[in-house]
Amino acid sequence: MSEIEAWLRGPVEGVDPLLAPVLYAFQQAREDLARHTEGLTSEQLWARPYGLGPAGFHLRHIAGSVDRLMTYAQGRQLSEEQLAAARTEMEPGAGREELLAGMERAFQAAEAVVRSLDPAKLAEPREVGRKRLPSTLIGVLTHIAEHTQRHTGQAISAAKLARAMG
Repeated sequence: MSEIEAWLRGPVEGVDPLLAPVLYAFQQAREDLARHTEGLTSEQLWARPYGLGPAGFHLRHIAGSVDRLMTYAQGRQLSEEQLAAARTEMEPGAGREELLAGMERAFQAAEAVVRSLDPAKLAEPREVGRKRLPSTLIGVLTHIAEHTQRHTGQAISAAKLARAMG
């Protein structure tokens, strides 16, 4: 881990600068979530301080949402398996290492897709969700990055509160 944020560490070798922000978001999430969940008990990981979503949910949701959104980025619709997995994201039980490993698998798969993309196709249309709402490839990629960071922040807050509450 570095004290310098991922986006300030220079270009990602072999990745177009228009695609790199997604990879920066993944790297920052990896580092921040590993640091802020370190030492949490299973009870703390799944605690719901003040009714907030537990840190464990956010880790699982990041992995699942990256997988689902990358499906849209690739011009496909979700499978029944992906839809079923989304319905179980709030179920407690998984430990920190399992959740971080699931997130890492999702990031690695998504990174492989991002590295294979042609930047000339970023304006291509994409359809999102059952209603097939209109977007573009760059729109989906931007959302993947910002959604990952949004839930990273929520996981950090939930982890801090759970730790403080005992």
